[in-house]
Amino acid sequence: MEFDLTENQEGERSESRKSRRGAAEVASELRQAIVKKQYLFQDRLPSERSLSETYKVSRGTIRDALMRLEKEGVVEIRAGSGTYVTYDEVLSGSSIIRQARPLELIDTRFALEPHICRLSVLHGQEADFDRLRALVEEMEDSVEDRRAFSKADTQFHVQLAKSTGNSLLIWIIDQINDVRNQEQWSYMRRVTLDEEIIRKYNDQHKAILESLRTRDPERSAILMKEHLETARRSLTRAAET
Repeated sequence: MEFDLTENQEGERSESRKSRRGAAEVASELRQAIVKKQYLFQDRLPSERSLSETYKVSRGTIRDALMRLEKEGVVEIRAGSGTYVTYDEVLSGSSIIRQARPLELIDTRFALEPHICRLSVLHGQEADFDRLRALVEEMEDSVEDRRAFSKADTQFHVQLAKSTGNSLLIWIIDQINDVRNQEQWSYMRRVTLDEEIIRKYNDQHKAILESLRTRDPERSAILMKEHLETARRSLTRAAET
């Protein structure tokens, strides 16, 4: 009996570890896999069991994630048949993403990210802030590596959105950040990012994180606006040269 109890407890601990990642996070990752064409229009997704093993979460979490994606029109769940991709690049607005200019990206972020900071203050957990801290440290270690800095910078803002727990905001930020993969954004990164501006961005990221940890929603929103204004000025100067 002792062996059976221990085995059951181990199973419960394993399930607990699996459930730590929420449905919103899994839905975001699945959505990105679909947008990036790992699964194509009308493809059937792997089974819930297979997805559970891939994403290391419970089948219940997978089921919730798929239901979220179905509400967004990304997939269709067919009883007795499986889950099929209904995302169509032509109809989804991906062409808008491809055509968006870096300054349009900043303007859109101005409309969203200050309030994302407020929501992060309200809903973010210490674990979220720890992940942000790790990304700040990664950026500080990348002062001389523009590509590494840019990657960590993108993840910082994605993680900030994730800390709100708002699946729609997470999806929107994912779409916005797709612009960073476009050729013109890569060019702007080369001409605007130098050690001086990277150090300034790092100071701003640290200040934003500190305001989140101290649960100051308005200060965090103001600091985000200042950060985005710095980026806007940098992009504007580069566009004028």
